[in-house]
Amino acid sequence: MTLEKPRIAIVGAGGWVFPMELTRDILSFPTLASSTLVLYDIDVSAAERTAVAAHELIDLGGTGAVVEIPRTLEDSLAGADFVITVFQVGGLEAYEIDVAIPREYGVDQTVGDTLGPGGCFRGLRTVEALREVAVAMLEICPDALLLNYANPMSVNCWATDLLGVRVVGLCHSVQGTSQLLARELGVPYEEVSFECAGVNHTAWFTTFRRGDEDLIPRIREVMTARYVDETMPLLPRSDDPYESIERVRTELMQLTGYFHTESSHHASEYWAWFRRTPELVRHYLDRDWNYLEVSRATDASGWNAALVAEARRSGIAHGGEFAAPIMDSVVTGTPRVVYGNVRNDGLIDNLPFDACVEVACAVDRNGPRPVRYGSLPPACAALNEVQIAVQRLTVEAAMEGDPSLVHAAVALDPLTSAVCTLPHIHEMVDRMLEAEARWLPQFAGGGR
Repeated sequence: MTLEKPRIAIVGAGGWVFPMELTRDILSFPTLASSTLVLYDIDVSAAERTAVAAHELIDLGGTGAVVEIPRTLEDSLAGADFVITVFQVGGLEAYEIDVAIPREYGVDQTVGDTLGPGGCFRGLRTVEALREVAVAMLEICPDALLLNYANPMSVNCWATDLLGVRVVGLCHSVQGTSQLLARELGVPYEEVSFECAGVNHTAWFTTFRRGDEDLIPRIREVMTARYVDETMPLLPRSDDPYESIERVRTELMQLTGYFHTESSHHASEYWAWFRRTPELVRHYLDRDWNYLEVSRATDASGWNAALVAEARRSGIAHGGEFAAPIMDSVVTGTPRVVYGNVRNDGLIDNLPFDACVEVACAVDRNGPRPVRYGSLPPACAALNEVQIAVQRLTVEAAMEGDPSLVHAAVALDPLTSAVCTLPHIHEMVDRMLEAEARWLPQFAGGGR
């Protein structure tokens, strides 16, 4: 692909965090700095808010980038080379339902965007929106590459792949956790190499090396001493409540042998062992962090302004997300390795063939190509299998509009099944289906 001025459509561009972070990342690459940035959102005023900050970055960098704000999805996709999905269907209103109703039944989700009732319902809403994007892309820009950032990542990429669009799901948990492990060991990050595979938010670092030195034994020793035995002092921390102790991930490492990619805050809601009672939460997490409250308190204009101010101080620099490097590799042919979420198709031998997995992907002018991993350690694969069962039922429920599959998906979630009876799960799911009906048209009339 030869693209002098790529056309990049950001769908959901009125949100906070990703739209402006990705815009900054794009402008940090000289080959992308003259792109046309198409900022589409169903809330046009929100897209216009993002455009104001984007223009400030463009002026600051002196680039030739152009910003467009189309009124329709179809217009946003016309001529697109890349499409980035970053939307949260239903916004804060729907998200509050995802979290608040389950809490009435004892299901306390820190985030609620991956598994559990929150992850399932966010998936149901998002898959229906991705269906619209996929249908339009296949008609308008069938050769475009879809880079998805919307959660639940595994559910969304699984469903979008079934719809026939070339999609790669992107997350920052591999980068963030590999950096965390290097800090914990006191090893320069640029000297580290690793292999990681599994499912999004629970991919496993099965090799971690510094040159010829295998660092996995040191990870086990240091993390256990710091976070379980408490025989080694914690590293200095900021005041950010997200920086809790890593006891959850460390105990999961003791179970499986390997450290995984999502924070202890977030990982605590995936399993039956960590959030069944308030006492357990306090035992495993030394700081209170609630993403619903974070979202309520966030001001998108303030976030955008802070990002622009940082660029004024330090320059327009890539923040670490994989989207811009992938696009640069497609444009220039520069080879890179990133981590992406794709259909398994035998990439991981001991996970289901049709599941969505997170693996290394080689990128060049031909786009991302997943690299075959092999077999995960048995206990790692077993925990991923539990998550895949919930994801599979959520995908089928979303695609078919079958409410019975929603009940089954939520019932199989480990935390939900640990604190709720089946009658309570049925009642909770029915309440959520009713409360979120406006965003779930596929369930109108009882199924497709």
